[in-house]
Amino acid sequence: MRNRPRIGVTTYPRNGTERATFSLPSAYVDAVRTAGGLPLLLTPGEEEPGEFLDHVDGVIFTGGGDLAPKLFEAPLHPTHYGVDEERDAFELALLEAALERSTPTLGICRGMQLLNVLLGGDLHTHLPEVLGDAVPHRSSGRCAARHHVRLDPNSRLAAVFKETDLWVRSWHHQAVNRLGRGLVPTAWAPDGTVEALELAGAPCLLAVQWHPELEQEEASPQRRLFQALIDLVRA
Repeated sequence: MRNRPRIGVTTYPRNGTERATFSLPSAYVDAVRTAGGLPLLLTPGEEEPGEFLDHVDGVIFTGGGDLAPKLFEAPLHPTHYGVDEERDAFELALLEAALERSTPTLGICRGMQLLNVLLGGDLHTHLPEVLGDAVPHRSSGRCAARHHVRLDPNSRLAAVFKETDLWVRSWHHQAVNRLGRGLVPTAWAPDGTVEALELAGAPCLLAVQWHPELEQEEASPQRRLFQALIDLVRA
């Protein structure tokens, strides 16, 4: 094992056509570094995404735009944004390879939705139309919303946080609906939205709907999630 575990972090899709760029909010990179990992950015477009796994010890599937609704046989919704087929194809193949290799993996927001879709589940295409807006899952402005989540006391996530009630930062309008194969919900918002998933037989997988990278202050319990990924790598 290297002194600093190498953690692959998926990026946003290409931005523009002329001199296009790949980008990623720096909070993900900072969170990996704070936990003791060496962040390496994984960009969409590789023909064999699984080759990245030869060079990293763990993977984080980040948030960002919506998954293409055709992936779970849903119609296009007016609120869909940031849909990118290249990123979808790349991350689905990379996640499938990571599960096959039991690579320590953390899915965040879109990353958790990706897991559910990969395993045959589907998503609520626009959560407010299903559950209303009593619980703020996405702010109308540029700041993340904040709400409470309840953890299953017997879950791996509860063991990570050492508590079963959390306040989290949230920024999404889609969420898990029908569960994919082998997936078990382990956290919920007050309106019933699934906020975390575990996969039977995959102890090296963590997946949450909220954004732990947005709360990395020294006293924040959200640091424990990135530390848990590093601990899985070292184990």
